[in-house]
Amino acid sequence: MLLRILLLLTLLLLLPIWFIDRWCLRERCPKWLRACCALPNVVLWVALVALAVDESYSASADHWKGLLIGSALCLIVPETLAFLLLGIGRGLQRCGRWRKNPLRWVAAGVGCASFCAMLYGFTAGYRKLTVKEFAYRSTRLPQSFDGYRIVQLSDLHLGTLSGHEEVVDEIVERVNALNPDLIVFTGDLVNYRAEEVDAFRSILSRLHAADGVISIMGNHDYAQYYRHASPADSLADIRRLQQAQREMGWDLLLNEHRLVRRGSDSIAIVGVENDGRPPFPARGDLGKACRGLAPQTFCVLLSHDPTHWRRKVLPETDIDLTLSGHTHGMQFKMGGFSPAAWIYDEWGGAYFEGERALYVSLGTGQVLVPFRLGAWPEINVITLRCAAAGRTAE
Repeated sequence: MLLRILLLLTLLLLLPIWFIDRWCLRERCPKWLRACCALPNVVLWVALVALAVDESYSASADHWKGLLIGSALCLIVPETLAFLLLGIGRGLQRCGRWRKNPLRWVAAGVGCASFCAMLYGFTAGYRKLTVKEFAYRSTRLPQSFDGYRIVQLSDLHLGTLSGHEEVVDEIVERVNALNPDLIVFTGDLVNYRAEEVDAFRSILSRLHAADGVISIMGNHDYAQYYRHASPADSLADIRRLQQAQREMGWDLLLNEHRLVRRGSDSIAIVGVENDGRPPFPARGDLGKACRGLAPQTFCVLLSHDPTHWRRKVLPETDIDLTLSGHTHGMQFKMGGFSPAAWIYDEWGGAYFEGERALYVSLGTGQVLVPFRLGAWPEINVITLRCAAAGRTAE
């Protein structure tokens, strides 16, 4: 996995600091000080190359991998911003014939501020757990389910949280304190292997709701990021992860549905296997998952990848509400912007097509590195409401 982004990390670690040295430090600093400024970048680059060449996937390896990538990003972001501002300043300097770069101090200030922000994201941001509420109104919802509360968890990525059981414990306590009618988990329980669950089984087994815990699989849950010795080993690891969820008391849906009843009324919770665009697995089978449901049944679909909604859910079904995760908001958000918007049309929050809706959770965990800034880890509370025609959300 690290090998896939090694070239990008190399360019970002080495090029900005080289230009900063050439444009700003060369004329003002002695060689030994310039070498000290570049040394952390070079050391981190060598360490990342060594990890990528012989990448392993144990909890210990993940810890060091996260630490190194986190350290690299704490340098990459401020140095890249400073490099860009210095470059703009050099252009202005040549046009206006200033003796000094007019953006030199701006670049220094932005670099320092962004370094502090990145450091916060790595040391505290991934622990800043938030609760987001969304009320979905539907004319198709049975009256007896008005006010029904579903708590959604997504993208725990337990491998990244190895050694931080207290973080998962807080998530469980916060969820249970919400007194949900139903808890749903929308995929990516692990990073690479089923064994990542072992340290957290007793904690996650404490999740409690009146109608239980229902889960689905995400792309990381299919063992595709780990170098297994054979396809049989990979399949065995997937089966182990599925069994672990069942042993925790979770009802894992693999292209299936469950009916939740209130008196003579019922709604369906439909769960499909991951259905994403390449290179992500496409194993979802909506026809199989919805088989046997009456046409008028109000349905909540659990589908890990939000692109599934426009590709297949909207054109092929009449499912009312879809709950997804997967994007993490790229673990970075500033105001209403996230770089996730460059990849996904629907990446966080609620989206509508008429009365039908998609809700995308930013998730509670982190993939590869324990970092979040702006796109804080979240627990999502979805309240179902009966509505007159035309009112679907609040």
